Amino acid sequence: MENEKKLRIEYLRKILNDANYEYYVLDNPTLTDQEFDKYLRELEILEEENPEYDSPFSPTKKVGGEVIDSFKKVRHKLPMLSLPDVFSLEEIESFNERIIKNSIEPIYVCEYKIDGLSVSLHYEKGELIYAVTRGDGVIGEDITHNVRTIKSIPLILKQPIDIEVRGEIYMPKKVLDEVNEKRIKTNLPILQNVRNAAAGSIRQLDSKVAAERKLNTWIYHLPNPEDYGIKTHQDALQFMKDLGFKVNEKANKVVKGIKEIERFIDFASKKREELPYEIDGIVIKVNNLASQKKLGFTSKYPKWAVAYKFPAKEVLTKLSNIVFTVGRTGKITPNAVLEPVILMGSTVKRATLHNEDYVLMKDLKIGDIVSLRKAGDVIPEVVEAKKERRNGSEKEFQMINNCPICGSILEKKKDQVDYYCLNFSCSARKVEALIHYCSRKAMNIDGLGVEIMEDFYNLGFIKTIPDIYQLKNHRKDLIELEGYGHKSVDNLLNAIENSKNNSLEKLLFGLGISGIGDKTALLLSKIFRTMDKMIEADYEKYEDIKDIGPTLAKNLVDFFQDKINLELIDNLKKLGVNMNYLGSVDKYNENISGKRFVITGSLSFIDRDELSKVIESYGGFTSSSVSKKTDVVIVGEKPGNKYDKATELEIEIWNEEKIKSIVDNF
Repeated sequence: MENEKKLRIEYLRKILNDANYEYYVLDNPTLTDQEFDKYLRELEILEEENPEYDSPFSPTKKVGGEVIDSFKKVRHKLPMLSLPDVFSLEEIESFNERIIKNSIEPIYVCEYKIDGLSVSLHYEKGELIYAVTRGDGVIGEDITHNVRTIKSIPLILKQPIDIEVRGEIYMPKKVLDEVNEKRIKTNLPILQNVRNAAAGSIRQLDSKVAAERKLNTWIYHLPNPEDYGIKTHQDALQFMKDLGFKVNEKANKVVKGIKEIERFIDFASKKREELPYEIDGIVIKVNNLASQKKLGFTSKYPKWAVAYKFPAKEVLTKLSNIVFTVGRTGKITPNAVLEPVILMGSTVKRATLHNEDYVLMKDLKIGDIVSLRKAGDVIPEVVEAKKERRNGSEKEFQMINNCPICGSILEKKKDQVDYYCLNFSCSARKVEALIHYCSRKAMNIDGLGVEIMEDFYNLGFIKTIPDIYQLKNHRKDLIELEGYGHKSVDNLLNAIENSKNNSLEKLLFGLGISGIGDKTALLLSKIFRTMDKMIEADYEKYEDIKDIGPTLAKNLVDFFQDKINLELIDNLKKLGVNMNYLGSVDKYNENISGKRFVITGSLSFIDRDELSKVIESYGGFTSSSVSKKTDVVIVGEKPGNKYDKATELEIEIWNEEKIKSIVDNF
């Protein structure tokens, strides 16, 4: 009898899983809704009566029910890089020309760019183990409990293999309308667009909420195709489809050259409004995977793909006022206060006006009717004033002379367009620096957003970065604040404590060094590996790094020579904040890593640019000139005066045999 129940459960799971695949992936249902519901109900009863046969891969899990306390952070095995955006056919032509210059045949796969959020799915022996958001590309959040509710995502594959696939979770247009109808009836704010709706749904702690939102997915990327003997991106799509994934076959096409790309874009632009889901552009990828590998990556993007964004849509609204904000560096930014208007699905109330020159160039006046668009379909941008709509009541723009927060006289640096508050004690600068430190791309401390940080600053709980890690001393005070409770305070304090374990690049970006973005922080962290080595580095060592010019090198040296900054770093060390790079480093070699090299003469086995890349991959530096700070000069045939200077300065010299003996695989 017990064995019969087990067999019946297994049978029901199979026919229901098959039915989900046929309905949501193949769009070819074989069961009626009534049959599906009948079998599902029978399975629910059997599983409830026989808990010993419970399985995380049962189709009953897709109705939701699991509730978690928080989202666990997960480091991606391979980074989830975003794609470089292009906004014109000219930029696509430039991309095509770069491909041809690399002696690569310009054959591409064009795909619809789905408006949702990226997800990475991991399977072991064909069973879904976990699912992760993109996050910052290096670390994402575990959303497995919600992903299991998405009916187009298989819990068990058609082959028992280990695999990672990536795709986009989205909310269909029709579902968004249905959700908003219910929210209006219950006096809840509507969800503005499908992207935010999908992201908000997938980050629900209760999986029942995600299940009710009827999310869907398209799978479009296989991170390690060579493991499966696959040669092209198109073959990878077919391989993933054969495993049971939902692949958007009707929305991808192999094309050759720029003319066929343009035809696909024209087709997609006309088809866009008819689709049951939102797309915001076209992704163009080199089809041949060996060619992708040859092209490689920058620190930010793959070089073998671009994302063409559809032209932004524009709306009109009134420029009600222009107000000024103070950034963490003291930069003063004018901002447009707008009559609220819905633009591409979201309500826009403000837009940056960048600087005084920008406002004067566009001849903007307070009270103007202005056209508004989203640059790259994301950031609100004031395009122009509709001067023909002026009635004489408009007010001229006036740049302020004093800081709007502390009243200090503003200064405009020579040859620059921006005004600055130079008062380091200005509370606005301090608050902005604290907000930046806690932001997602920096230390990523959930719960310390703009409004909360402003409140904590004004209450005196957090005045400096080290104060963040002393917030636990105010736990009793926090619990007494309106809107706070034991659980929310403990979650915040845990997030602060967990941030101590972030990798060096997070801390480096969070410190707010002028000109050092998150990608540059990652590059520096990979090279130096520890904060102490960065403090010890001199101007020449920084400037020798590819992508670090004279300005950034000076900014880094100035920052690490400032006693206040060194004291801050020392305090953070004492508080237990990690000062080391924790990510994967391509390679390490004690003879190369951290050393400065000059290459001269002709090499028989590799060209000099390629050798420079090899040295940099081991964390070494390459320079074009020999100086006392050069560690090694590598010489080939006809080395010239660089060899003579190296001899004069008694610098170590390597020949071809020496470098071959030190570096593997030469």
